[in-house]
Amino acid sequence: MIQSLRDIKRKFKIARKVNWVKTLYFNFKMFPFSIAKKLPVFFYGSVKFTSLKGSIIIDAPLKTAMIGFGQPYEMTTRSCGIAELFLEGQFLVNGHIQFGKDYFVYIKKGAQLQMGHMASLASQGKIICTNSISLGSWARIGSESQLMDTNFHQMIDTTTNEKIHTTNSITIGNYNFFSNRVSIMSNTITPDFCTIASNSLTNKNYTSLGRNTLIGGLPAKLIKENISRDWEGERESLEKNLIINF
Repeated sequence: MIQSLRDIKRKFKIARKVNWVKTLYFNFKMFPFSIAKKLPVFFYGSVKFTSLKGSIIIDAPLKTAMIGFGQPYEMTTRSCGIAELFLEGQFLVNGHIQFGKDYFVYIKKGAQLQMGHMASLASQGKIICTNSISLGSWARIGSESQLMDTNFHQMIDTTTNEKIHTTNSITIGNYNFFSNRVSIMSNTITPDFCTIASNSLTNKNYTSLGRNTLIGGLPAKLIKENISRDWEGERESLEKNLIINF
C-alpha cells in the first residue's frame, strides 16, 4: 500500500513537469495512431521543434515515456529553456533513452542517429548528426558534452589541393561512460566498457585498447587499464530512477 502511494506520488510529480502540448503534438505527428496513443516520447520543459520532417523508429517493446527529452534525472533542477530538436533524418531508438535539460539534437536529412537501451545525453549536451552516429546500450554521455560527426567546413591539403572529408561517423560501444565536457568527433569508435575522462576529445578508433579502459586528454589516449564503472552495482538503481512507468 505504501509503495503504491509512493508510485502514484512519483507519477504525479513527473506529470507536472511534462510539456503535454509538445508531447502530444510530436507523438501524433511522428507516429501512426496505434503507436502515438501510447505516448512513447515525453518532452519536459520548453523545446523548439525546428524541423520534424524526418522519422523516428522505435525498435523495442513500446512503453509510455520510454524516450525522455529534457527528462529531470540529474542534480540540476532549473533549465535555461533553450532545448531544440531538428529532425530531418532518421532517429532509431532501441529501448529506453534519456536526454537532460537544454539539449540540442540535429539530425540532417539522409543521416541516422541510433541510440541503444539506456543510452543518454545529459544536460546542455549537443548531438550534430550529418552522417551516422550510433550509441550502444548503456552509453551514457555527461553534461555539456557534444557529439559531432562533421567538421562543418571544407578543408583542403594546401600542397595537393586535395579536399579532406568533412564528415564521417561515430560509433560508441556498449556500457560507455563519458564524463562531462567531452567532445566526441567524427571517426570516433570506442570499445565496450570504456570510460572517458572530463574535458577530453576523441577522434579515432580506440577499440585496439580493449575493454575496461580509461581514456582521456586532448586528444584522448590510454590512461588506465582494468577499470570500469560499476555497472552491475548501479544497474538496479539506474533503472529504478531513469525508467518512467506510467
